Amino acid sequence: MEPTHRQDLFENPLGLDGFEFIEFSAPQKGVLEPVFESMGFTSIAQHRSKDVALWRQGGINLIANYEPRSPAAYFAAEHGPSCCGMGWRVRDAAKAYAAAIERGAEPVAIHAGPMELKLPAIRGIGGSIIYLVDRYEGHESGSDLSIYDIDFVYEPGANLHPVGAGFHTIDHLTHNVYGGRMAHWGDFYERVFGFREIRYFDIKGEYTGLTSRAMTAPDGKIRIPLNEEGQAGGGQIEEYLRQYNGEGIQHIAFASDDLIASWDELKACGTPFMTAPPATYYEMLDERLPGHGEPVAELQKRGILLDGSTAEGDPRLLLQIFSETMIGPVFFEFIQRKKDEGFGEGNFTALFESMERDQLRRGALQMEGAE
Repeated sequence: MEPTHRQDLFENPLGLDGFEFIEFSAPQKGVLEPVFESMGFTSIAQHRSKDVALWRQGGINLIANYEPRSPAAYFAAEHGPSCCGMGWRVRDAAKAYAAAIERGAEPVAIHAGPMELKLPAIRGIGGSIIYLVDRYEGHESGSDLSIYDIDFVYEPGANLHPVGAGFHTIDHLTHNVYGGRMAHWGDFYERVFGFREIRYFDIKGEYTGLTSRAMTAPDGKIRIPLNEEGQAGGGQIEEYLRQYNGEGIQHIAFASDDLIASWDELKACGTPFMTAPPATYYEMLDERLPGHGEPVAELQKRGILLDGSTAEGDPRLLLQIFSETMIGPVFFEFIQRKKDEGFGEGNFTALFESMERDQLRRGALQMEGAE
């Protein structure tokens, strides 16, 4: 019988404490590195015995895993260049793992070599893996010894906290799911981890649409919107599911304290950005967000979107911009939060229509009645 843990969802049954890393894989070596470099990341360490590298920027850790006959390799064989796993910080990994299994999660056996940590893990979206990590900087135990200090060898003279383009945190990541599966994955995160729904959107573009249900963990640091194709079909979610060969992580958002400066760094590094919204978007900003105080001309020059609220003279703003797809159908979001904790709801239609224009340009979406 399935466990029925439906008590107060504000509890933190697994002791979650944010993202530790995002793991990527690809069938051919050399696919991931240029992408990471183009976003300002630096390779700072190599695994002691496996073909695995650690890339870092600020407090963000990305893992490039090319180890043959590993879960990452099998995932890449099925999905192509992809995001194959996540590491989540927990207070006590053994207790968190036991609680996750008791609450209905699927266990995953991870092979660890001699003198290596064996991270407890469970099955996640699309067959990916969620690792539970209790060795990290800032752990409540006071120990700053991380998993990388044990399993990796740092590059000689490496700066262990490179500034890169100025991004410091994994803010959130999204899942694209098959039609009718949003409730399944929402229930998974609620039941196993104590997530709760904080936003629900029904977005309609000019040609297609999507439904999005934003979930957040009890710690408030792990946020996962779930996206499902709209009723009309043929849109961005459906295209992703075909190209990715299944459900999975659609995009990952990195946070900066100065998005304009970070954009300039990204541009210099070669990050390809999604099609900018039309000029009318910026012409309407002062009407939509009166008194926002942001430099509209600078935002427009870079295609940066602005959302939030300015009610009662208290601006709560979110700046955001998106890359093109960079790892298979996976793309990246770059944001700056100024007291706004949303996901750019006011920008969703502008963003969605921008993505539709990109689909039309690539021929992935056909206008009805078009020749």
